[in-house]
Amino acid sequence: MRILSGVKPTGRPHVGNYLGAIRQHIALQEKNNECIYMVADYHALTTLRDADLMREYRRGIALDYLALGLDPEKAIFFFQSDIPMHAELAWILSTITPHGLLERAHAWKDTKAKGNREMNAGLFTYPILMAADILLYNADSVPVGKDQKQHVEIARDIAEKFNNTFGDTFTLPEPDIPEDVATIIGTDGQKMSKSYNNTIGIFEDEATIKKQVMSITTASIELAEPMPIENDIILGLYEQFSSSAELDELKANYKAGGFGYGNAKKALLNKIIEHFAEARERRTKLAESDNIKEIMHEGAKKAQKIAITTMSDVYVKTGLS
Repeated sequence: MRILSGVKPTGRPHVGNYLGAIRQHIALQEKNNECIYMVADYHALTTLRDADLMREYRRGIALDYLALGLDPEKAIFFFQSDIPMHAELAWILSTITPHGLLERAHAWKDTKAKGNREMNAGLFTYPILMAADILLYNADSVPVGKDQKQHVEIARDIAEKFNNTFGDTFTLPEPDIPEDVATIIGTDGQKMSKSYNNTIGIFEDEATIKKQVMSITTASIELAEPMPIENDIILGLYEQFSSSAELDELKANYKAGGFGYGNAKKALLNKIIEHFAEARERRTKLAESDNIKEIMHEGAKKAQKIAITTMSDVYVKTGLS
């Protein structure tokens, strides 16, 4: 099975990114799949307008994925902008994409409703570029968060329209959403997102991570009272990093009373620090070695071979060749 996914370089990844996507990406490379992962820097241009920050975030995301376990020998890993055919295919697909299909995109409607961002054409046509990303490699499966499911469905609709118009060309992709981590809750009870400033970091210093964990919203109860376990943010995150026995023990402490949210947060903090300790060490060594350019260049060469094959077919089907 050919799998494709991407991550926008708009900042450092957080625990929500790891649980919702990165962990799954790394696991898939071990299951005899053909995995293609990209740093989606073209997509980041819809909001990121600082060239120095773009360079920093691109390199940072590459370091983060490699430190967390992505193996460039088992997966194709590259910068999206190193393959200009993403943008070329996006234009071709835009000529057959109904305007109404893009207007129905939840991400576009939600951003428009909030009214706190520039509504540029890139945001509106974002699903077309995402479709090009997927279809350029004829991906069978696309691991995404629940909020991106519709974009994969739009990619599928566009692929069907192209196939019906020009002849069989593209594989129809399927979204892959692990239900147990479809939505990761942030420190304030909303979906964990940099936009909400409610994230818990992975590679930040320990003092910063501690501050984030200790800021988790909790119920207002007396210390001696039992703590409710339903819809508890701390327990929900602790479950992702602990064994079932450890989770049961923490739940028992909740029910017994006299434990307190401060201790629960400390338990979660320790689990997060412990879980990412090796990755943090690897990232430091990778950053010092400075061989990221070579790794990403090799990944781009592998990706380009697939992209050229697809585009050659597209040229013939559309009469451009």
